[in-house]
Amino acid sequence: MNTSGSEIKILAGNASKELAQKVADYIGVSMAKCEIGTFSDGEISVNISETVRGCDVFVIQSTNSPVNDNLMELLIMIDALRRASAGRVTAVIPYYGYARQDRKAKARDPITAKLVANLITAAGADRVLTMDLHAAQIQGYFDIPLDHLQGGAILADYFNSKNIEDLVVVSPDLGSVTRSRKFANDLNGDVPIAIIDKRRPKANVCEVMNIIGEVEGKNVILLDDMIDTAGTIVNAANALKEFGAKDVYACCTHGVLSGPAIERIENSAISELIVLDTIQLPEEKKIDKIKIKTVAPLFGDAIKKIFANESVSELFN
Repeated sequence: MNTSGSEIKILAGNASKELAQKVADYIGVSMAKCEIGTFSDGEISVNISETVRGCDVFVIQSTNSPVNDNLMELLIMIDALRRASAGRVTAVIPYYGYARQDRKAKARDPITAKLVANLITAAGADRVLTMDLHAAQIQGYFDIPLDHLQGGAILADYFNSKNIEDLVVVSPDLGSVTRSRKFANDLNGDVPIAIIDKRRPKANVCEVMNIIGEVEGKNVILLDDMIDTAGTIVNAANALKEFGAKDVYACCTHGVLSGPAIERIENSAISELIVLDTIQLPEEKKIDKIKIKTVAPLFGDAIKKIFANESVSELFN
């Protein structure tokens, strides 16, 4: 394995073409020529039109919906690069799909987050670069080096630029308290946190039970790692309004926004939803309430540091 590479090559799957182009522009390199299509029976075809021999190749592909197609694209691209004698192959996965199935919650459950990690390793990836995994322990599911970027600072910079007074950061559940505390520390001033104690009777259904902390008369920011059907975040926002909150902002790293999410957000108490572009939003989902901030400079800096064999953790110091 070549640990430095002769040059950087950026390839993109169909899920992350826009982000990959932004990353390439930020680094100052051209996108490698790669065509991804399907055969008539639906099998995925990959054709890399330029040499990658000895190069440090970064494959940028989120595994969002259609998750199975995007995952197979990533695996096939990695395999093609390995067989083309790439010096080092880094799977850049801004949004890591299947991350919610990270443990056995009940008998006979699969641990799909580990299975996907095994597939990426078996395909031939030398290392992984990702952002805000749903559960931090997924880093340990890989037997290859993994760099875990955090999007909270980008979101915090946005809110700092707005100079909102009387802020409280609200964690949507007990498991997100650490993330919310770190986010609050990144905001200007001494920002307190509150916690929503909720009960989830079944998947994608959430019932708000109680709020721990003071939100009455405050502007609140709801923070989560991802928003999928938006049931959790919308219920939380509406509950916060009932408890006397003024403006309710929401933010997340990964805007999955599936099913009824857009309609729910549009009709909710949320004033503004800020998402990062780890997942490429289609035009029909870009409503006025949703603001998109890019992660391209952060991924670009991480790629440059990996190429130069420098510390990626310095990006967070």
